[in-house]
Amino acid sequence: MFRIPLLVALALSVAFGVGIVSSVSALKATVGFGAIALGPWVAFPDAQTENTDPYAKAHRARAGKLLYGGAEGLQFTAAMDSSGEKLSSSCVYDIIGMTPAARFWTLYATNANDQPMKIAPELPAATNAWTVLRQPDSSFVIHVSPVAQPDNWLAIRRSGAFKLVLTLLDTPTAGSSGVIDLAMPKIIKTGCPNA
Repeated sequence: MFRIPLLVALALSVAFGVGIVSSVSALKATVGFGAIALGPWVAFPDAQTENTDPYAKAHRARAGKLLYGGAEGLQFTAAMDSSGEKLSSSCVYDIIGMTPAARFWTLYATNANDQPMKIAPELPAATNAWTVLRQPDSSFVIHVSPVAQPDNWLAIRRSGAFKLVLTLLDTPTAGSSGVIDLAMPKIIKTGCPNA
């Protein structure tokens, strides 16, 4: 007598459970289509436009992130170095080169869950276009390490994998199709003292 309602309830609970798990895993697996990769740096130039795909909209809504307008800025993320290896906080990296033309840019590190790294207040958790020391040709070298480094140093925590986030603000390339031709700084691993 209760066999058929029990089987229906079981089938519905399995269907809803599988649907919810697959939706959450799809949102975690991708941040949308239309990514542009420039070396290790990845950006989604259409993420804040009306042409963005539904997966990107859902991902941004779930994360609660505010996006820059098409002409306001462009955010690049790097989870690997220039040789294709995953960034590890037990290693030391140098970010070498120049950023594309922008009125201002910022660089900071996040953990694997895209949350900014929490480090001691006296340590440099971010750097930007105004504070970076430059070479005579306007290029720069930024050392990314959990141990203090001379010159430009971006401090990270020893907490496994991390990502670098480079945000270009008021850049002419954010609203154009010329993003593919940009020259981005390289991320070079210089050593892993504790690995």
